[in-house]
Amino acid sequence: MGTSYHSSQRLRLLGLLTLTLMAFAANSLLTRAALTDPANGALSFAGVRLASGALVLLLIGALRGNALLPKRQDIPAIAALFVYAAAFSLSYRAMSAASGALILFAVVQVTMLAVARARGLRIGALGGAGVILAMAGLVWLLLPGLQAPPLEAALLMALSGVAWGVYSLLGQGAGEPTGRTIRNFIGTLPLVLLIFLLSPPQLTGFGWLMALLSGGGASALGYMLWYRVLPRISAPLAASAQLSVPLITALGGVLFLGEALGLRFVLASVLILGGIYLTSKR
Repeated sequence: MGTSYHSSQRLRLLGLLTLTLMAFAANSLLTRAALTDPANGALSFAGVRLASGALVLLLIGALRGNALLPKRQDIPAIAALFVYAAAFSLSYRAMSAASGALILFAVVQVTMLAVARARGLRIGALGGAGVILAMAGLVWLLLPGLQAPPLEAALLMALSGVAWGVYSLLGQGAGEPTGRTIRNFIGTLPLVLLIFLLSPPQLTGFGWLMALLSGGGASALGYMLWYRVLPRISAPLAASAQLSVPLITALGGVLFLGEALGLRFVLASVLILGGIYLTSKR
């Protein structure tokens, strides 16, 4: 009886983790699907994504009794979240979903590791080798060539990765994560309103649908699931599980967006994800 119960619990946890990782990958796929059409504005997409995420989280927060108004100490995280979303959308105007997810994931990890190192964390030989391996793969991916993503788009995605890394670091030890996520999304609404005042949303019907699914579904519900799963799994599992996000995105790009995966991307992925895996074992 007890074994069966624990097995059921483990399967449920694995299912939630899988849904979370698929939600993370879906953000890249939905954004790229919308922004291949030049009629859809990148900042408009980011604004609707943040606003729809905020509205869904506002409803969840009201039902849970969370504090909904952002606090002064939330401002840096709100700014980082907004920069992440804006740069993420702008980069996907000219980059495949797979390349974007790979760059984003690599830069997030490097950012968090660099800050941890600056705070005094010792990195062993294995972790140091992992960093070198991951950076070599990233540089190779970005070298000029037919399969390289445009440099401007890659730099924007790198900026998005830095912002998300900073956002994640700001959230460490900063109180109950679900309530904090709700406040941060709500806190972006004045910035979203400013964008819409300067330029009314430029989205097709399909663009609206993708933005709403990305914000209200993949972002809001995905992050809620992540914070539900995270306390119940080990740190190594959390780190290694995230290695699957660029791979899920790449598979989704092939199946749903007709993207091709060249040998250069595959080999760069092996270097980057292998290097990050080594750093998680430091």
